[in-house]
Amino acid sequence: MYRLAPICLMMLFFIGCMTPEARKPVTVKSGSFFNESIARNKKLYENEKKTISTLIAKSTKDKYIASETGFWYAYQVKMDTDSLKTPVFGDIVNFDHSISDLNGNVIYTKEQLKTRNYAMDKEELFTGLREGLKLMKAGETVTFIFPSQKAYGYYGDENKIGTNTPIISKVTVNSITQK
Repeated sequence: MYRLAPICLMMLFFIGCMTPEARKPVTVKSGSFFNESIARNKKLYENEKKTISTLIAKSTKDKYIASETGFWYAYQVKMDTDSLKTPVFGDIVNFDHSISDLNGNVIYTKEQLKTRNYAMDKEELFTGLREGLKLMKAGETVTFIFPSQKAYGYYGDENKIGTNTPIISKVTVNSITQK
């Protein structure tokens, strides 16, 4: 019995010191879900782009510019002075904006959204508006057309803006306080 105890302790020691062996997954994912999702999102973007192009073609008073990041904008009030700067990281941008759908139906008025102070790239703001503010100077008013992935995307705003809804936003930058 006394001879058996040290042998058992030695076996427990060796078993306890072994490195754990990785387990193999039970199921293997093929990536088909992601491929289907990519194809669905590309088709959605192409449909939205076609609708937005039609909307822009009908607009006779505004000259829309395509941004490098996938949205369109037209200046309502443009400041041509070079002395004014566009905001950079950390600057405080004071702005008003309103949001409507592509048919021109107002979703949120500027009174509902209220004047906002936004610390550039330090706070949450939907992607398109964050990128759009970087193009603006103090005193400018711009109308943006955002496809759904640049607006509120798949989830919407969980209130009035639904899933995959492209929007039009009219933005006025009141002031830019540099960091």
